Order: sequence, then C-alpha cells, then structure tokens
Amino acid sequence: MKSLLPIHDKIDNRTLLDRVEDAMLPLINLVFLLLLFFIVAGHLTDDPLPQLPGTAEAGESTAPKADLIVTGENQWLIGQKPVTQDTLTQQLPEPTDGRPLRIAADAGVTLNDLETLLRALEQAGYSKITLLTEPSL
Repeated sequence: MKSLLPIHDKIDNRTLLDRVEDAMLPLINLVFLLLLFFIVAGHLTDDPLPQLPGTAEAGESTAPKADLIVTGENQWLIGQKPVTQDTLTQQLPEPTDGRPLRIAADAGVTLNDLETLLRALEQAGYSKITLLTEPSL
C-alpha cells in the first residue's frame, strides 16, 4: 500500500509554529518599511493646513447675530440693552414673512420663561422664530 504522506528528501525537524514564524518575517519587514516611509513622507512638508470655510479667525466670534438674547435670569436683551415686555415689540424689527426673528437663549433659561416670551412675540405678530443654540463640542 502506498503512503499518503509526502516523501521529503530533507527531514525538517522544526515545529509548525517555527515554520509559520519564518513565513511571517517578510510581512513584518514590509509593514515596518511602509511605516518608516509614511513617517518620513509626513515630515517632508511644513505647509500649514488651509483655513476651512466658515471658521473664525483668532478673536472672531462664530455666533450668529441674534435679534433678541434671553439670559438665564429671564432678562431680555436687544443690542446688549435690557428691555421689558412692554417695550419689546417697539425695539425689535418688524415681523416679516421672509426673515424669521432670531432668538439666542442662554442654557439657564427655563421652559416657562421661554414660553412667556414666545406668547408675547406671538401676540405682537411674529409667526416665524428661529431659536439659536450653541452646539456642545
């Protein structure tokens, strides 16, 4: 009967793990050389990254301009000047269909305070209102 195992001229006494390690060595060398290439290629340029569109320069504010600012103490500000509910509609721009009223609300504003303001604005004829918030980064 014929043997199913291949006949080797040389008898290799190494274990399977040793033979796999020897086969992996060229792959490890290739990865190492690629790593060195990208490290060197990354340091060849000293050009800074270009300014992204819509980013602010140093000292500039990226906050959009608000028509009305509501603080946490339930104080309403137009142009950094406090206003009351009676003088609110006199100092705000006229309500138009094309441009909504922009309101910036502080994080400490309660829903009850905001509801009071929105009801007063609704009675004054403002139908479109945009609430500006600051994204958390």
